[in-house]
Amino acid sequence: MNTALVRPWYREPWPWILMTGPFIVVIAGIYTAWLAITTSDGLVTDDYYKKGLAVNQTIERNDQATKLGLVAGVRIAGDILSVRMQAQSGQFETPAAIFVTISHPTRAGLDQSRVLVRNGEVYTGEVRLPASGHWLVLLEDERKTWRLMGNVVLPANGETLIGVAPVVADKRQ
Repeated sequence: MNTALVRPWYREPWPWILMTGPFIVVIAGIYTAWLAITTSDGLVTDDYYKKGLAVNQTIERNDQATKLGLVAGVRIAGDILSVRMQAQSGQFETPAAIFVTISHPTRAGLDQSRVLVRNGEVYTGEVRLPASGHWLVLLEDERKTWRLMGNVVLPANGETLIGVAPVVADKRQ
């Protein structure tokens, strides 16, 4: 007769070793669900419906900037943002101040909005940006009649031009 002592399953090491993998997966799933519930998604806006309704107004403001032939030279040197405005149209009235929104495509926590006041021919203001990265720059006047949007990649040597002058058809053809 075999007198070997039979131990219950929970006293054996192999069931516990085999259960460790699924247990880790369950804990990781609970942690992932907790992260999804408690943190916000910076890429999704809360007022997406209102922003969708304003698309036509945005297009009109972009078209107005193109009709005026607006071009902005954006320079970021250290903590100073300077913007130089030019227009091909004589109808353009240089505003006393412009609104600037600087946003990062994926990190909403770094977005900044500033009002830049004209000092001679240049609008200047202070910003705090990392030394490198890709940034979207939005320029608007106080009355929100036009807007310019462009990209600035830091570090930038010199001035980055935003805006496109209107294309005039060549009448010599």
